Amino acid sequence: MSKHRIGRALRAGACAITALLALSVTTTAASSAAEPTAPGEASAAAIGLPGPLDDSFYTPPSPLPAGKAGDVIRWRPSIPGLNTLNANAWEVMYLSVNALGQPNAVTGTVLVPKGVDPAKAPIVGFAVGTQGPAFKCTPSKAISRGTLYDQPAINDSLSAGYAVAVTDYEGYSSKTTPTYIVGQSMGPAVIDSVRAAQNFSPAKLSKSAKVIFQGYSQGGGGALWAAEKQPSYAPELNLVGAVAGGVPADLNEVAKGLDGYLGFGFLAFAAVGLDSAYPDLKLDSYLNDTGRTELENARKNACVVELLANYPFKKISDYTTSNPLNTPQWQARLAQNKLGANPPKVPVFQYHAAVDEIVNTPQADTLHKTYCGKGVTLQWNTYVAEHLTGIFAGNGDAHKWMTERFAGASAPSNC
Repeated sequence: MSKHRIGRALRAGACAITALLALSVTTTAASSAAEPTAPGEASAAAIGLPGPLDDSFYTPPSPLPAGKAGDVIRWRPSIPGLNTLNANAWEVMYLSVNALGQPNAVTGTVLVPKGVDPAKAPIVGFAVGTQGPAFKCTPSKAISRGTLYDQPAINDSLSAGYAVAVTDYEGYSSKTTPTYIVGQSMGPAVIDSVRAAQNFSPAKLSKSAKVIFQGYSQGGGGALWAAEKQPSYAPELNLVGAVAGGVPADLNEVAKGLDGYLGFGFLAFAAVGLDSAYPDLKLDSYLNDTGRTELENARKNACVVELLANYPFKKISDYTTSNPLNTPQWQARLAQNKLGANPPKVPVFQYHAAVDEIVNTPQADTLHKTYCGKGVTLQWNTYVAEHLTGIFAGNGDAHKWMTERFAGASAPSNC
């Protein structure tokens, strides 16, 4: 392509974004003037003007503004690569809490299907699977690029008339590290993405809308952490179910299946995520020079493809002077992030690849049996697949299950 054509394309793109911003602001203002804000709802004035268009959008303000978990701090229109024709979308930054219970700020994307009454739309709190530690891997960036591998499930929900709130999880900015796989952080991030979608007045979603949490792999863990925490953390949500595939329920057991095997990159990222969430873990004190160099490179550059391609069959011993997972400090934090202690109060659809080489199947099977033993109405399905193809193997059944829960049908159980 010639320099002149590239210049014209860039100018056209800039004009399109400017027009979109102007339209969004005009629409928001008109909506505010025409529709009085009900008590407790965010007003257009509170929502304010769109946030910055560059990557500074992802950097939380310091200090954080006062407010409640789920309040919107800033927003901007989003152009979702694969949903521009069937959904209106916004990126939002919202208040939440971290693994230590302290206030933080998380970003995400709100998608509302076109051609439906938003006030009547159910909401899916969608937790994405592993994206990678680098800032460029942020889920909302993948949605804009049209490269999110979880996209089929989001497409199913939008086509069915459901709004979708997609969290980026904690730590995706140019100055921070994601708290990957830390359930105590993921659960609030997922829950508060739904609250943010309901608080964001341009989306026009209902505070009483039926809600389902959904996700696969890391996202399966995120969905179940949200479901476990919801009764005490967000009792006002009208939660009717949780859908979770490929769930890393017991991080100790998952680690055993990754050390020295194909998915070691995920184990290394998990160690980085835990260390980011819990400063007392002091991961750096266990690393050798290779470990420091490789993990810093991953923080800056690795998305899911690099995690698979650059670290196959590596071992913890290749990167450390001693194994941190064997210490009381690490075991205590891992125990705090093991699913099953507080079973969901809503029906669950849990599924897994029968030959999962990344998130081993037995530990997920143990979680399903734990839930069943504690009275959860649960449907457990396995599919002839490995981890990657398991994403798609369960999509159809998961969507059917969600449709039935939103319709009010009784949930099945094969406990």
